[in-house]
Amino acid sequence: MILALDVGNTNIVIGCFDRDEIIFTERLTTKHEATVLEYSISFKNVLELYGIKPEMIDGAIISSVVPSVTNRISRAIEKIAKIQSMVIGPGIKTGLSIMTDNPAQLGADLVVDAVAGINEYKPPLIIFDMGTATTVSVVDEKRNYIGTIIIPGIEVSLNSLVGRTSQLPNISLDPPKRLIGTNTIDSMKSGILNFTASGIDGIIDKIEDELGQKCTAIATGGLASAVVGLCRRDVILDDELLLKGLKIIYNKNHLSEE
Repeated sequence: MILALDVGNTNIVIGCFDRDEIIFTERLTTKHEATVLEYSISFKNVLELYGIKPEMIDGAIISSVVPSVTNRISRAIEKIAKIQSMVIGPGIKTGLSIMTDNPAQLGADLVVDAVAGINEYKPPLIIFDMGTATTVSVVDEKRNYIGTIIIPGIEVSLNSLVGRTSQLPNISLDPPKRLIGTNTIDSMKSGILNFTASGIDGIIDKIEDELGQKCTAIATGGLASAVVGLCRRDVILDDELLLKGLKIIYNKNHLSEE
């Protein structure tokens, strides 16, 4: 079995593969001050929930946009499973051609999303990854990664709104029943979710205009499911896109070492 972890600023997505089958996907809070032991306990508890013993883990791969915790997470996996984790970064084969000004600056999560995208869907691709930030990755018809759009994430925008106003409450992000809200909470839900959905529709239109061709649009990330159903454009929801990409990259590098 292979562990795959995506370390984001807010959450850690942890998944486990048995060959090409995803056994589970779970989310943990990214704790910037947590120790190796604390992360070890968290990961061990997740495995135990699914009846997986640490000795059943043959390998692990990590994608991280939080360098300050990457090493601790790697050491935590080594502590419980006695294996060295593969970390997305320099020296790792991805098979992705990155055509940006400085390919080394491209976030590991965006690389992994694109790798999964070109293996699962027909390019050109527009990939929305909706986490702390909403990122939009564009892959052309020749499978080249050609650029990115970065937008404040839904929760970042919502927290800013609530934090800077005196009368607006914290709300959940389940879809509103109507577009036009008749109370404060429904009005906020409609505003943040429908505005985001309309933005996704508009970004797809603008990218297709710039490329001069239709694209396959994919959405992933923790908040994607709350928005995709509100979009007018066809957007494929793939919650497991990044984990699939990690498994593809693990196989590409693991097999090349044998």
